[in-house]
Amino acid sequence: MTGQAWRRAGAALLAVALSACDGSAADTTPDAIPVVAASELPGEARTTIALIRKGGPFPYPRDGIEFRNFEKRLPGMSRGYYREYTVRTPGAKDRGARRVVAGQGGELYYTDDHYNSFRRIKEP
Repeated sequence: MTGQAWRRAGAALLAVALSACDGSAADTTPDAIPVVAASELPGEARTTIALIRKGGPFPYPRDGIEFRNFEKRLPGMSRGYYREYTVRTPGAKDRGARRVVAGQGGELYYTDDHYNSFRRIKEP
């Protein structure tokens, strides 16, 4: 590979890395996370929220497992603070990408892209 080819490859790799870094994990204070009204979420998400508030029963065996926040997209809390719950996705053959994550303080977050982004759920 020539020097010019290496520079082009390096520039392309840098462009990919920069486009992947959208800043979503940079500021995870509660005020920095977008908010969505529960009424604006899909009906399946509202059903999941109702089950969380009621304490179950939950339709998926993995509902209620610890959410570890590896990507740091939610505010940093102690281990075990967050739990995740499946939001049914019509037509999906598996659990799909939609989840509600609940904090011990009662706060709820919604993701429809398997933890790549979150919105804090505002309830009435």
